[in-house]
Amino acid sequence: MEKFLVIRLSSLGDILLTTPLIRALKKKYPLSKIDFITKSQYLDVIKFNPNINQTIEYSNNSNFYDELKKKNYDIVIDLQNNFRSLKITVRLKAKVYRFNKHTFRKFFLVNFKLNLLKNSRTIPERYAKTIPNLILDDAGLEIHFPHDFKTQQNITHNNLIGFCPGSRHFTKRWLPEYFIELGKKLVNEGYKIVLFGGKDDKEICKKISQQIPDSINLQNENKILETAFQMKHCKLIITNDSGLMHTATAVRVPVLVIFGSSVKEFGFTPYKTKSLIIERENLSCRPCSHIGKEECPKMHFRCMKDLTPELVYEKFQQFIKSI
Repeated sequence: MEKFLVIRLSSLGDILLTTPLIRALKKKYPLSKIDFITKSQYLDVIKFNPNINQTIEYSNNSNFYDELKKKNYDIVIDLQNNFRSLKITVRLKAKVYRFNKHTFRKFFLVNFKLNLLKNSRTIPERYAKTIPNLILDDAGLEIHFPHDFKTQQNITHNNLIGFCPGSRHFTKRWLPEYFIELGKKLVNEGYKIVLFGGKDDKEICKKISQQIPDSINLQNENKILETAFQMKHCKLIITNDSGLMHTATAVRVPVLVIFGSSVKEFGFTPYKTKSLIIERENLSCRPCSHIGKEECPKMHFRCMKDLTPELVYEKFQQFIKSI
């Protein structure tokens, strides 16, 4: 029996994007044992995945490393590939496969606009390439719930549209006033708006919800299973390029995604679900970063400002008809 250890310490979206690899690994080695290491705040993302035997909370202390050594893994799959994950792998007597992060290709695209990622695959496909001869199925991302899972607030409405206005970095956030204007247009058409967000999105969700009539603010303190479960009630979710975009994808809800400073070539596009990406094409300063920045380096923020509520509303009308 093969014993695998998968390492992906953060963040929400990156961890959800590992689930096709986990599923393919279990199908190829059905008798294998697969353990997964991640940070404490992301344990629930994969804790109930039936393909994972044990979810291990990452800790940078000697006891953590000592306990790992005792497990005698055969193969370690390092999907984080940074200094922290290296500290784990060097202590284990196992064959190690490391994810190729395309660091230099991203550097050239961001800094010199030399696109060496034109034909790059999605992140789940690139994760899978880490393991020789591993083939993904046609299913998408996964997030699982305990059998007795219940949410604190049940929502019932036939025309729910979800808004996910947050993102870790400013340049990946569509403007709050744009969400408000779009929300009012959708309310006038009979839709009801639901706001989703984590702890860091408290203010932005509150601001938007207060300005959209009869909207429901379901922002919470990073209760990801509750958010994912509530997302399933939505017809469609309008979101930035964020972890909640991948969460919506994992529960099979169609997504309309607004890309600002990020670009599709980085591979973090909605995976195996109905989706539409709206972006400001042919903008010479884009991308300005592969993860996002806290302000627009050019101070004009055209990658988001040019994507007006009218434009997104028009795209929404076209997309909703295809669902």
